[in-house]
Amino acid sequence: MPGTGQIGRDPGPARPPTRAPGRLSPVPTPTSSRPAVTARLREQVRTGYWTRLVPVLALLAVATHIPSFLRPVWSPDEGYLATQARMLADGGVLYDTVVDRKPPLLPWLYQACFALFGSGSLWPLRSLAIVAHLVTAVLLASIARGRWGNRAGGAAGVLYLLLSIGLSPEDTQAATFEVFMLPAMVAAFRYAERRRWLAAGIAVAVCSLTKQTGGAVLLPVLWMLLQDARRRGVRWPPVLAAIGFGFALPIALVALILTKPKGFLFWVVTGSGDYASLGGAWLQMTGRALGNSAILLAAGLGFVVPIGYRLWLRRGRRSVPGAGEEHGSTTDLWVWLLSSAIAVSVGFHFFGHYYLQLMPSLVLLGVGAVSTSAVRWRPVLTYSAVACTFFWGLAVFWPGQKLTQTTEVATAVAKQTTPKDTVLVWGMHPELYWLADRRPASRYLTAGFLTNFSGGKDGQKVGEQYSVSEAWQTFDEELAAKGLPEIVVDDSGTAPYQPLLIPRIESLLDTHYEVVGVTGDTVIYRLKKR
Repeated sequence: MPGTGQIGRDPGPARPPTRAPGRLSPVPTPTSSRPAVTARLREQVRTGYWTRLVPVLALLAVATHIPSFLRPVWSPDEGYLATQARMLADGGVLYDTVVDRKPPLLPWLYQACFALFGSGSLWPLRSLAIVAHLVTAVLLASIARGRWGNRAGGAAGVLYLLLSIGLSPEDTQAATFEVFMLPAMVAAFRYAERRRWLAAGIAVAVCSLTKQTGGAVLLPVLWMLLQDARRRGVRWPPVLAAIGFGFALPIALVALILTKPKGFLFWVVTGSGDYASLGGAWLQMTGRALGNSAILLAAGLGFVVPIGYRLWLRRGRRSVPGAGEEHGSTTDLWVWLLSSAIAVSVGFHFFGHYYLQLMPSLVLLGVGAVSTSAVRWRPVLTYSAVACTFFWGLAVFWPGQKLTQTTEVATAVAKQTTPKDTVLVWGMHPELYWLADRRPASRYLTAGFLTNFSGGKDGQKVGEQYSVSEAWQTFDEELAAKGLPEIVVDDSGTAPYQPLLIPRIESLLDTHYEVVGVTGDTVIYRLKKR
C-alpha cells in the first residue's frame, strides 16, 4: 500500500530486465504472453484488495448498527412505513388509499419484507439497512482508491461507517429513506466519474425514487459531464441525452406499475408546497439546523480539520515538505457536498436524518485532504473511532420514555379492540397503528395531512383550511364508508392541531366518544355504546 503522502494507483508488475546492447537475454520472455500475465497480476492485486477490505467493512457495519435491533421502532418514519406496508398487503393502493409524500421504493421494500418474514418485527429491514451502509462504504472506498490509492480507499470505507452513526440514534439506527438512498447516490457519482453516463442517470433515478432529495446528486453528475466534455472535446448533448434517458426510464416504469400515476405526481412532486414552505418557527428551525450540523461536524472532526487545513494551505499557496501532490481536482466533491447541503435545507425542517446525505461527500473530501497533505492517518482514525464509540454507547442507553408510553397506549388499544376494528390516531406517531396491529380508519396516518402541521414548526398555517387539497372531504367519505373508528387516540398534547383547535375533530369526539384511558399526555377515546 502506498504510505502517507504517496499518491497514485497500484504499481503494476515489475518490468523485465533491459537487454544490454549487443547481448542476448539468456531467457527471453515471450511477447505474446505479457498482456495475459499483466492482466492476471492486476486481477490478483484487485481481488486480493477487496477480499481483505470487504469483510472488515462488513464487520464494522454490523458492529456500528447492532443497537438498531434493541428497539422495535426508532422513529415515526419507521412506524409510518410499517403501517403503509400492512395497508398495501391488505389491498391498499399506493397514492390512492395509501398515501405519503415520499416515493414508492421504500414502502415496496417494507411490503416485500413483511410478505417474506411477517410484519411483527423490523429486523429484516434493519438487516437490509446494514447492507445499504456496507454497499455505500464499498463504493466510497472504490472512489477514494481510484483517486488516492489503496490506503485512502480503505480509510474512506472505514471512516464512513464510523461516521454513519454520528447523529442522534433515532436518526442513524432507523431503517428509513436516507439510509437506502445513499448506495444509489454514491453509485451515481461513481458511474459519472467513470463516464458511464447512462448508468449514472439510472442511479440518480433510483436515488430519487427512494427520496426526492436524492436527485440532488444530478448536479455533480452534470458538472462532471461538462468538465469531461471540456477536457476531451467531446460533444456533450448526446451524453446529456443518455443521462436524461437513464433518469427518465425507471421513473416511467414506476409510473406504469402504479395504478394511480397522477396520484404519484401529486404526492411526490406537486402536493408538498405548503409542507415545504418557509413559514414556521424560524428560531426553532435555525437551532435544529445549527445543532445537527454541530453534532455531525463533531463526529467527523478527525477529517474535517484536515479539510480546513488543506483549504488554508491552498489559500496561502504554501507547500508542505514531504507531502505528495494532489491527484486531480476535488471540485466535483465540493459540488456534491453543496448539492447535498441544498437537499438537506429543502423544506426547512433540518431533521437529523436529513444530514446522512452529507456524509459520503464529506468523507471523501476528508480522505482527499489527508492523502494530499502531511496529516497522518492514525490521529484521524483514532478520533473517529472514539467518536463512534461515544455515539454507539448513546444508542445503547438512549432514553426510551416516549417509546414506553407509545407501547403502553398501543397495548391498551389492542386490548379494547378486535382485529376487525379500525383506529384513528390523531397525532404524529403512526407507529401506534403498527404496534397495536390495528387497521387505520383513514389513509391519512398523521394529523399533518389534515392540518398542514409538520414537526419543528409552530402554529402558523396550521388548521383545517390548510389541509391537503380535498383531504377533509376524503376523510369524511372514509368514515362514512367504513364506519366510525372504535378507538380514537388523541396524541396531540399541546400541539397547534389539538382537538380544541380543530372543530371537526372536537365535534367528532364530543358527539360520539368517551374517554376510557389517559397515558401521559395521550388520551384514549372509545365509541359510545348505542
